[in-house]
Amino acid sequence: MELQALPSRIGQVRRIVSAQLRYWHLDALIDRASLGVTELLSNVHRHAQPDKTCTVEIELLLDRLTVSVRDHDPRMPVVDDAEPLATCGRGLAMVAAMSESWGVRPDGESGKVVWFTLPTSSPTVAAPSHRSRRAVQEKAARRFAEVGHSADGLRPDHAPARSAVAG
Repeated sequence: MELQALPSRIGQVRRIVSAQLRYWHLDALIDRASLGVTELLSNVHRHAQPDKTCTVEIELLLDRLTVSVRDHDPRMPVVDDAEPLATCGRGLAMVAAMSESWGVRPDGESGKVVWFTLPTSSPTVAAPSHRSRRAVQEKAARRFAEVGHSADGLRPDHAPARSAVAG
């Protein structure tokens, strides 16, 4: 979905992501996915130039959920060590701590994509039956068929990356 990263829209995106995860029977991922997408959209709102337009994509492939936020600012985000009393500056460190992996990549001439992944096969995920889970994953794979995939089912531009920040 494409949107302006404004505070009122961030809450709407959080609700849309939550509804989609419920539809996929991934209720156990809602809190972490909502936190992550909120932090990434807040960064667009706070830092992106020349505009606040961005695109949010959630993708379910095999045993991994990927949440991506694409904006038009080519500057790469930096994970800072926030002062103990600072009121901002911890967003990417939180994304790194709560996700399986995360990263950033350039997107064309002007822009970037910041993404994170969450495992869907953890025992804390309320797993539907094997058949219904496979049906949900196959439907999701068809839905996102326009996205390029590698032979192992992972997006090549979403290779696992880890932050240097201690989690």
